[in-house]
This record gives sequence, C-alpha cells and structure tokens, in this order.
Amino acid sequence: MARIESYSPGRVVVDGVELHRDVIVLPDRVLTEWWRRDGHSLAIEDLDDVLDDLPERLVLGCGYASQLQPDAAVIAALGRRGVKVEALPTDQAVERFSELEARNPAAVAAALHLTC
Repeated sequence: MARIESYSPGRVVVDGVELHRDVIVLPDRVLTEWWRRDGHSLAIEDLDDVLDDLPERLVLGCGYASQLQPDAAVIAALGRRGVKVEALPTDQAVERFSELEARNPAAVAAALHLTC
C-alpha cells in the first residue's frame, strides 16, 4: 500500500520518493507523471491507465488553488462504475486520502494535481 507522506505546492512524497509531477496513487501501485490532455480539467480519458483499477473512492487533488476542474460527466461516469469522487484542494485531498486509507487501504485512490 502506497503512503502519501507529505505535500507542498509542486511536490509530494509517496513512500519516501519525492515527486514533482502530478500523480495517481492506487492501493497497489503509483502512476508517476500523470498527464491530462488539458492541464486544468479532468476528462475520463485522463484516467484510462487506471480506470479498471480504481477502488470505490477516488480523492481528487485539484491543486493548491483548485484550478483543476473535474467535468461533471467524468464524475457521473465514475459514479456509474461505483467510484465516488471527492474533489478537494490538494492539501485537503492528501489529508482526506490519509483518513480513508487508515480505515480501508484497498478502498481509496488519489489523483493529485500538484500545482495551481
């Protein structure tokens, strides 16, 4: 199980590794250098690499100023797949991920936009 140890704008530490690119943390792996087709929006295609691996909860870190905006259609599509999305500023998303992970590590993933 991957642990998010700390976050500051433009930087996150996951399992002792400092990362400077957006990241997805799944129960069994970490996708570093997560890239979206439009930097400040979230389309379902942006999750293609992990879509089948998402657990029941996805905590979306929208950046320190919440500039990343998930499309309502993405939230609905994930909901139809049984995935509940919580979109928060990234610092709050990291805290929420840690809370949920402490309860059930297999039930939560995080997709984190590290900047703006």
